Amino acid sequence: MRALTLAQAAAAGVAGARLARGRLRLPPLAPADGGPRVSVVIPARDERHRIGPCLRGVLADPAAAEVIVVDDRSGDGTAAFAASLGARVLPGAPLPDGWVGKQWALHQGVAAASGDIVVTLDADTRPRPGLLGALAARLDEHELVTAGPRFICDGAAEQALHASFLAALVYRLGPVGSAVPPPPHRVLANGQCTAFRRAAMISAGGFARVRGHMTDDVALGRLLAADGWRVAFLDAGGLLEVDMHASAAEVWREWGRSLPLADVSAPRDRALDLAVVWLAMVLPQARALAGRPTRLDLGLLAMRLALLAPLRGSYTRPGPGVWLSPLLDAASAVRLTQATLRPVRTWRGRTYPAPVTPAARPPRPGRTAGR
Repeated sequence: MRALTLAQAAAAGVAGARLARGRLRLPPLAPADGGPRVSVVIPARDERHRIGPCLRGVLADPAAAEVIVVDDRSGDGTAAFAASLGARVLPGAPLPDGWVGKQWALHQGVAAASGDIVVTLDADTRPRPGLLGALAARLDEHELVTAGPRFICDGAAEQALHASFLAALVYRLGPVGSAVPPPPHRVLANGQCTAFRRAAMISAGGFARVRGHMTDDVALGRLLAADGWRVAFLDAGGLLEVDMHASAAEVWREWGRSLPLADVSAPRDRALDLAVVWLAMVLPQARALAGRPTRLDLGLLAMRLALLAPLRGSYTRPGPGVWLSPLLDAASAVRLTQATLRPVRTWRGRTYPAPVTPAARPPRPGRTAGR
């Protein structure tokens, strides 16, 4: 019992230190006009039902010089629909061995882009005018910028589960936009929205370096940070929304693909992060429900409840689901553990073999961030 108490105290210290990084954060993205023109690349596979808001938003942005949709062999009319809205559609080439579909599409799109600055967006994002200029402006300070959106959730159950998963991510890696950069092996990135200078990315090896990763965004961010790139993960909630899932069941299923960061984090880091979630998030609630909370449990419960206020800002329509999310922390921990032990390698109808993990390799000799 004493060992459990000591372990929980250590987990509480780690979680508290990570959450405290939220006090020093980089300013969120604000609309910017009049900067350089931007090439936008959107990978798409069977996205006819949700790519419309993304394309309408980005085509309305005055900073968009070109909008390229890389159609990854869709069977639902995605290509024709994207072209009808005014996008340039690039038919994707056959998927080579060793590549995940999204990275292959992005690789082709970046190669085809004509602009100096490239912004990549997922098809389920909903950008607002001014986003592209804001991202381009931050490339004066950083070589790779990724942005966190506000999430659209349909119903309290979906939002509660999503918010619990999001809280677990904060306990493991800290909040978005911290002004104190983490070490390269702890960098977090969001592939839903990224910005970089095309020539520098191509010189660095680009998406080919993470060709086999399911969590390609984090893998790329960590590799480039290890190369010396200044990598930033910024809050873009005022300029970007995303509607990722249609139900709580889909949240449960799809988050399992990326939640454990199984192909980018060392086993020791994953084990320690799991311990923080179980000891600092789940155990206090279990003891409280049993009527035997310790003082440390009560402090950890207060910390979890205090996180609800900033979590509300992560949602377009925050509702009761955010406040109910602590009740699902045990379920989130179970899903995280399950996905850690049995990583998901299936996505969009394709099953991929486990890759050699380039994130574990040393930085490439002689590489520094450049523009």
